[in-house]
Amino acid sequence: MELNPHIMKIFSSLIVFSLSTTLFSQNITFKEFDSFELGTTRTLQIYVPESYEKDQTRLYPLTIILDGDYLFDVYTGNAKLFAYKDKAPEQIIVGVFQNKNKERYTDCAYEKLTGLPTETSNKFYRFIRSELLDYLEANYRLSPFRTLVGSTLTANFINYFVIENAIVFDAFININPYYNTDMPVFLQNKLSNHRGDKLYYYLNSGNYNNEKKHKRIEEVAYIIRTIDNPDIVFQYDNLKKTTRTASIGQAIPVALAHIFDIYSAISPKEFALNIQQLSPPDAIAYLENKYVEIEYLFGTNMKIRERDIYAIEPIIIDQEDGEYLANYGEMINKLYPESPLSDYYIGMFYEKIGRYNQALNNYKNGYAKIDQNSNNAEAFYKNIERVLDRKDEIVQEEVLEKEEREAEKEQRKLEKETEKEQWEARKNEEKEQRNLEKESEKEQWAENKKEEKEKRETDNKTKQKEWEARKKAEKEMREKYRKKDD
Repeated sequence: MELNPHIMKIFSSLIVFSLSTTLFSQNITFKEFDSFELGTTRTLQIYVPESYEKDQTRLYPLTIILDGDYLFDVYTGNAKLFAYKDKAPEQIIVGVFQNKNKERYTDCAYEKLTGLPTETSNKFYRFIRSELLDYLEANYRLSPFRTLVGSTLTANFINYFVIENAIVFDAFININPYYNTDMPVFLQNKLSNHRGDKLYYYLNSGNYNNEKKHKRIEEVAYIIRTIDNPDIVFQYDNLKKTTRTASIGQAIPVALAHIFDIYSAISPKEFALNIQQLSPPDAIAYLENKYVEIEYLFGTNMKIRERDIYAIEPIIIDQEDGEYLANYGEMINKLYPESPLSDYYIGMFYEKIGRYNQALNNYKNGYAKIDQNSNNAEAFYKNIERVLDRKDEIVQEEVLEKEEREAEKEQRKLEKETEKEQWEARKNEEKEQRNLEKESEKEQWAENKKEEKEKRETDNKTKQKEWEARKKAEKEMREKYRKKDD
C-alpha cells in the first residue's frame, strides 16, 4: 500500500523530532543529591554538552538554575541554540528542583525585619555555596565562569550570593524577582564598592507584575544603572505586551546575549565603542586579548574567528599606510596556515611599499591555497593580475633588487676586509705589547739582579769589617792580659 505523501512528510518530521529529543536527553542526567545541610535529598537535573567526552582537556562554564523543575529546559534549550550559533560557549547546566513539595518557599525565605535569610534558607544557601559547588568542581571540568539563575522568589534569593563578601558567581539572571524591602539597599552598598572581576547582572520586569513588585524592580534597576562602576555589567528589560510565564522565555535569551557578549564575534556596536578609534597595533592587541579572555573565562581554546579578522581589517589597511599589514598576516598565518588570508595581507603590505616582486610571490602563494573551482579563486587572482600589470616596475624592481644584492655583497666583502685588517692590527698591537712587556720584564730582572749583587757585596764588606773589628779587639784583649801577667 502506498502512503499519502503528506502523511509521509509528517511521519518523517516525527522521526526527526523523536531522534533529536532522544539525543538531547542522552546528555541530561538526574541525580538525587544527599545533602548534609538540608538533611534530605534534592533532585538535580544536569546537562553536559556532547563535546565533553571528545576533548578531555576542555573546560566548561557552569550555570546553576534554581526552580530547575521548570526553568531548566527553557534555559538549556536557549543555551544550546546560542552555542550552536556561536553566540555563547557550551555550558554545564545544573537545575535544582524546588517545587516537588513547595520547597522553594522555605529554601528562599527571608526575615521580614532584616531582609536576611532565615535559619532554613541559610541551610539552602550553604547547600548551594559549599556542598553543590564542591561536588560539581570535583566531578566536572569547570572553567572559572559561573552563572546563577532564579525567578520571582528564587530570583530574590540569588542576590544573597551577590552581597556576600567573596562572590563565587560571575553572572546573575534575575527573572521577575520578588525583591524584599531591604534588597535595594543591600545591592547599592555592595555593587558600589565591588572591585575586581566583572559582575554581570541581568534583570527584567513588566506590567504583568503587580505595581508594588514592579516598582521595587524599577527601583533596583535605577540604583544599579546610576552606580558608576565599570566592573558592573548591567542590563534591565521592561517587557511589554507579555505575561509573567511568557516573559521567562523572553528574558533568558536576552540575558544569555548580555552575559556572553564578549564571547560573540565582534558586533558593529563593539567595533564602534571599543575598536574604531584604535591604532593598528592596539586593534591587533584588542583582538588577541579578547580571545585570551574567552579562553580563560569559558575554557574554550578558540582560534580568532575569520569574521573578527575581517572586522578590524579596515584599521590595519587604512591607517599608518598599512605598516602593520605584514604583522597582521604573520599572526593569521600562525592561526590559519592553510588560509590565503595571511599571504593576502603580507602581499598587500609589499604592494603598498612598492616591492611588487615580493607582493606577487605572496599573492601566488595565497592563490595556490584556494580551490580553483571556488568563486574566491577568480577574485583572489585579480591581486596577481593587478601586480602583473606593473611588469615594467617589476622588472625594474628585480634590477634594483639585484643591484641591492650586489651592493650588499660588496658591502659584506668590504666589511670582511675591514674586519680582517682590524683583526691583524689588533694582533700586531698585541704582539708589540707582549714584546714591550717582555723587554720591560727583562730590564726589571736585570735591575733586580744588579740590586741583589750590590746588596751581597755590601753585606760581605760589612761582615768583613765586623770580623776584622772582632779580631782586632781580641788581639788587644790578649796583649792587655799578657802585660798584666808580666
